[in-house]
This record gives sequence, structure tokens and C-alpha cells, in this order.
Amino acid sequence: MKTSSPMKWFVSREGLYYLGLAALLVIILPLLLDPFRLNMVGKYLTYAFVAIGLVMCWGKAGILSLGQGVFFGLGGYCMAMFLKLEASSPENTAIQSTPGIPDFMDWNQLTALPWFWEPFHSFSFTLLAVIGVPVLLAFVIGLAMFTRRVGGVYFAIITQAIAAVLTILIIGQQGFTGGVNGITDLQTLKGWDIRTDEARTTLYFICVGMLFLCLFVARFVQNSKLGRILVAMNAQETRVRFSGYDVAAFKIFVFCLAAAFAGVGGAMFTLIVGFMSPSFIGIVASIEMVIFCALGGRLSILGAVYGALLVNAAKSGFSESFPELWPFAMGALFIGVVLAFPNGMAGLYQSYVMPLEDKIFKRKKVKATAAAEPQAVKPTVEKADDYDPMIDNYSPEKS
Repeated sequence: MKTSSPMKWFVSREGLYYLGLAALLVIILPLLLDPFRLNMVGKYLTYAFVAIGLVMCWGKAGILSLGQGVFFGLGGYCMAMFLKLEASSPENTAIQSTPGIPDFMDWNQLTALPWFWEPFHSFSFTLLAVIGVPVLLAFVIGLAMFTRRVGGVYFAIITQAIAAVLTILIIGQQGFTGGVNGITDLQTLKGWDIRTDEARTTLYFICVGMLFLCLFVARFVQNSKLGRILVAMNAQETRVRFSGYDVAAFKIFVFCLAAAFAGVGGAMFTLIVGFMSPSFIGIVASIEMVIFCALGGRLSILGAVYGALLVNAAKSGFSESFPELWPFAMGALFIGVVLAFPNGMAGLYQSYVMPLEDKIFKRKKVKATAAAEPQAVKPTVEKADDYDPMIDNYSPEKS
């Protein structure tokens, strides 16, 4: 891997892509949108966490999971449990028959807080649980599946079944989970009212910061030896295994990494939207998350962010006029992308826009060189870019 200073990376093509996304999210959108619309963009960005994880899991390692909504929901429920306990103080619930417990528990005639709710009185424990609970479940699933060499379509079906089972479990245990309504009426985070416009704007910027943290973690894994092994494992799993690598361990790792990203996204979703329900865990939600990744480009972590933004913006706009037709539009979108643009928007950008960029930058560099050195005798071979970041050949962000 070629080493370079951070400054060289920022002026490279890849660095400019990251700076462009940062400018869009931190400067342009906050200036153009009102707090309500900006809050909606923040909600869209929480799905981008899942899409980034899917790029690593599906695009790089070839593990298609149709149950990422499970990890998104677990992270969201962990955060919602803490916020609900904070909103259910004995003073706030004095009118209940059992003060001090969440309202839906009182409606279901529970007289004491369940034992697994008790640790969520602690904010530190909640932050650990947001990542730890999804990762623990992913580790158990991965250990059970990958050590037995279960993969491909069988793994996708199993993850989808897990999403369906968890949704039914949450809806059925209404007294412990809030049932089909989920956990609602979340008001404060450590005494800070999260329902105000100022709080939602602040949460949006926190979400952007967390998103870039996940992007850099994914980029680090992608450009490391581990990332190359994942790509090789996707192309020739048997050869990687015969080379002495523990394929199951690598699959478990990347599956847990994707679950961690999804858990963080779910927690941010709960903070930004103010509730969590089983509708964000089930099969439909999980397939939608795969579409975010497929449309943006399942080989590009930046493409996944744009895919999540565009699909959710289209969903909001389309649903406002034709709410019952969105599932059909979503299915047509998925089929169209898979058939016509298998690498999504990132693939289109790499095929049609990047060659134009190369021509433009090359012409400018030639003119600049000619102006600076009019008497040069020997022609020099110029590089397309002074800095060539090490990105695997399967990534559209390759310079």
C-alpha cells in the first residue's frame, strides 16, 4: 500500500469525492433546507449506515444479507429503551396504576419493570448495547452459518427468515416491546429535549459525523490486506481457503462489521425520528436497504450513501402522491438496476463521467505545463494524477 500525507489524499480524486459529500451534507443542505426537511435528510442518512455495511458484506465479500433491518432495529430499540425509561420517571407517570414503568407496560397490566430493561437505565450501557447487541447476534448467526459453509441464496433466505421471526416476536410481546406500535413518545436524552428544531439540527450534524466515521472505518478495511482477502474470497473462495486463510472467520468479521454499522444507524434513527417500531425491522424494510446499496453501487461505499439519499427522497416524494404504488415502484427500481446497471450509479459514474474528468484534467495540466515551460525540449510523460490512492480494482472510487 502506498503511503502518503493526509494533504495529498485530500487533493486526490478520492479525497475530493469525500470533500464533495461533506460539503453537500454540512454546508449546502443545511443552508437550503428548513429544519423539517433537514430532519428528513438526517433520517435518510441513518439508512446509509446500513448501506455502507452492505457494501462491505455483499459487494466486497459476496455475502448477501436480506435481514440487515434486524441489526438496524436492535440498535434502534436499545436507544429507544433508554429514552423511554427516562421519559417514564415516577413523576411523569404518576397517573398510571404502576408509576415508574413505560406506559405500554402499564396498559398491559405489568406491575414491574422486566429484568432486561433494568440495564438501560445506564446511558453508558446503552451506547455499548447499540453496537454490542447487533454484533452479538451477527456473531451467533455467522458462527452457525459460515462454519458450516452455508452461503449464497441459502444464507439470504435464512437472514430473511430471522427478520420475519424477530418482527413477529416483537409484535407478539406487546407488554415488553410496545407491540406493533413500538416504543413511542420519546422526549429527552439526558434531560435534553430532542423534539425541538435546534436539537434535531444538532442531531443531524452528529449523524453526519458518525456517518463519516463509519465511511473511514469501511475505507480502512477496504484498503487493507483484510479488504483484499474479502474481495479474493468473493471471487475464488476455494482458492483462498486452500491458501490457508480461515474463510469463515473473515465472513463472520465482515458480517459483524455490517451489523455494527446498522446498529449505529438504528440508534441515530431513533434519536432523529423519536420512536422505533417493528416496521423498520421486517422483510420489506430489509429489502429496501439492499436496494439503497444496489442503486448507489454495491462496490462503492460513497455510492451507497448517495443511493440511500436518493431512494428515500424518491420514496418520500412518490408516497406523498401515490402511497399505495410505492412497493411496485420499489420492485421495478430493483429489477431495473439489477438488469441494466449492475454496479449502480457508481458504475455509471465510473464508465461515463470519470473518462471526461480524465480528459479535462489532462488538458488543463498540459496547458499549464506548456505555459510554465515554453522552451522545454524533451517531452515528459505525465501521470494522470500525482497521487494514486490504493483502492482495490473493484471500487469505482479508484483513481
